[in-house]
Amino acid sequence: MTSLVIRSQRVLLEGVLRPAALHLADGRIAAIAPHADVPADTPLIDAGDDVVMAGLVDTHVHVNEPGRTEWEGFASATRAAAAGGVTTIYDMPLNSIPATTTLAALHAKRDSARDRIAVNVGFIGGVVPGNTADLAPLAAAGVRLFKCFLVPSGVDEFPCVTETDLRQALPILASLGATLLVHAELPEHIAPMPHGNPRDYATYVASRPPSAEVEAVALMIRLAAEFDARVHIVHLSSHHSLPLLRAARARGVQVSAETCPHYLAFCAEDVGTGRTEFKCAPPIHDSATREALWAAVLGGDIALIASDHSPCPPDMKSPDDGDFFQAWGGIASLQLGLPATWHHARARGADVAWISDRMSAAPARLAGIAHLKGRLTAGLDADIVIWSPDAPVDVDTLALYHRHSLTPYRGLTLTGAVRETYVGGERVFGDGRITDRLPGRLVT
Repeated sequence: MTSLVIRSQRVLLEGVLRPAALHLADGRIAAIAPHADVPADTPLIDAGDDVVMAGLVDTHVHVNEPGRTEWEGFASATRAAAAGGVTTIYDMPLNSIPATTTLAALHAKRDSARDRIAVNVGFIGGVVPGNTADLAPLAAAGVRLFKCFLVPSGVDEFPCVTETDLRQALPILASLGATLLVHAELPEHIAPMPHGNPRDYATYVASRPPSAEVEAVALMIRLAAEFDARVHIVHLSSHHSLPLLRAARARGVQVSAETCPHYLAFCAEDVGTGRTEFKCAPPIHDSATREALWAAVLGGDIALIASDHSPCPPDMKSPDDGDFFQAWGGIASLQLGLPATWHHARARGADVAWISDRMSAAPARLAGIAHLKGRLTAGLDADIVIWSPDAPVDVDTLALYHRHSLTPYRGLTLTGAVRETYVGGERVFGDGRITDRLPGRLVT
């Protein structure tokens, strides 16, 4: 029995916008029918000309709970996700305490999230020195993605790995069919102390040059090829390693990459003195780099876009002195990923099918859940966003559901307003507010 019908003149089906009616039942898409096909006495959501497409899947979110819930938490993060049209998030293994590097820590994460989440939540395991024995138990518990840092992560409980550590972990991950997500910067290329004014963004950028990323990507390509392992480079910040990635894939190496909305929306020239809300690692580079990243993500060399939502309490951004080297490195953006990306993508000729692929289907493929999410197809989960691609979005920090509203998008006007979000066929956002429903499920 159909429990709800959502219809529009513009439903994204197999890459094409067309009139259709989605028949929902038991949390799934039961059927895709003609626009006029609405069973009698069935509740109907008529979206008019708004776009109806699969909810976004964000595979790079730092929720920070338990242990640092004052930074963010499952309740606030999943509500922000719902308001942004994101129906599934994957929680990074840090900056929570404990970090998700053991089965016990995974259980602690699940217990923290259970019955408190507005959207679906999956969990990423951590690879740190000495935890190779923990990788198989985490995978047996449903973890498909693992994360490591090649440079200090910023928190003591999640140390970075060396090539020696990776040589121990990668054969195990390959045998498990898991994918290793890599923060790709090598420490020997990074200057720990500034050679200039620490309030100047140029000083910070110079301390983390693109060579740190390029050499790290080269290392990971070499190891992925040697162990026939799947490797995914997170938050690619510059175009200099793209030829390496392209050549490696041509040789059959299983390596992919993502970038983030902030690398596509901003450039170093935008960052004023002391504007530490822009600090992230790797840093945002110049406008030429931004355009090269756009060319890569439009052309497919970069597979997907993920938020890398990494918030913190505002005082950790060193607002009083504007010191980029003391400020926490992370950007809050979970609720804003769709309009932040779409605003710039449409100006470069991208269409709705493209944004859906890069922010829904491709992340679902990375996470191994494409049989459940990321597309509107009969039998898949009824995770749906209704949005207006032409509508302006004024970034009012009072309307953000993140625990802390500090973000570099503050005061900007973006494009692409989320109207409604459905998770498992239940509305979790609409009429400009979050509902009181908590239909989110644990993916792992």
